[in-house]
Amino acid sequence: MKPDADSGRGAWILVGPTATGKTAVANELARRLGADVLSADSMLVYRGMDVGTAKPTADELRGIVVHGIDLADPGEIFSVGAWLAAARAAFASAEARGRDMIVAGGTGLYVNALLRGLDAPAADPALRERLEALARDGGADALRERAERLCPGSTARLPDTGHPRRLIRPLARLSAGTAPGAAGLACRGRVVAELSIAPAALAARIAARVEAMFEGGLLDEVARLRADRPGFSATAGMGIGYAEAAAVLDGVMTREAAAERIAARTRQLAKRQRTWFRTQLDVDWIDGPADAADVARAADGVLEIWKRHGKTPVAV
Repeated sequence: MKPDADSGRGAWILVGPTATGKTAVANELARRLGADVLSADSMLVYRGMDVGTAKPTADELRGIVVHGIDLADPGEIFSVGAWLAAARAAFASAEARGRDMIVAGGTGLYVNALLRGLDAPAADPALRERLEALARDGGADALRERAERLCPGSTARLPDTGHPRRLIRPLARLSAGTAPGAAGLACRGRVVAELSIAPAALAARIAARVEAMFEGGLLDEVARLRADRPGFSATAGMGIGYAEAAAVLDGVMTREAAAERIAARTRQLAKRQRTWFRTQLDVDWIDGPADAADVARAADGVLEIWKRHGKTPVAV
């Protein structure tokens, strides 16, 4: 799927590790701005996987139009391309009603696809030929100059920018209106807001969330899902907590051991997410809400980030 470089679409984007308060802050901002919300969470796409994914409840979403939730059965494979197609439809729906879009989530692959498109050919052959001719005539300096004209500061992250051929592909994508990843050109105007919480505080929040999941019916949810289908798809099966809950139901793991393992896996996920966002995206971060009473403060901070940088261009 090739991004539409001429669509001019942009979104207010909020990312962050799991359990940092993204949903609460995004919902608060959606109400303030009269905006739709697009979930960028690979587990929330599955119907019936509610408790174990901390899916927002109907009460939490009251009055908010949310996209990207309950799109597939847990027995189905759901790809990044499928999510991107759903995102395109969501943007069209919001635009038809004159509403902005807030994108909130922690799945880096989804956010990456939204900003840069899927890894399709960098650009049309004619553009690549022109860039190769530019490289032959002017070398790396000519390519670097073109990149800086298109997007000031764009070559700062590119290793070995003195090698012409290493510049051609990312420059082609930049010219086509997309922004490559860490090995490419990072363009201004693609800054996103990130919520962050200190590791110790996040660990405590994760432990509390896991306990709340068990108290909220995780075991019943997994029993029901198992009764309704022969198994989970490869993508749905990646959901943290479901295998552990199944092990409890099968009598091969205690609830306490399952909770400890779920919390440990969730902490590992949060660490990977934080690393990914800060190495693959241009983030402007703020402390996530400490509790429900702190959501308004965090929302104010995110709003200031968005005002400072403007909407982030998207490739749908």
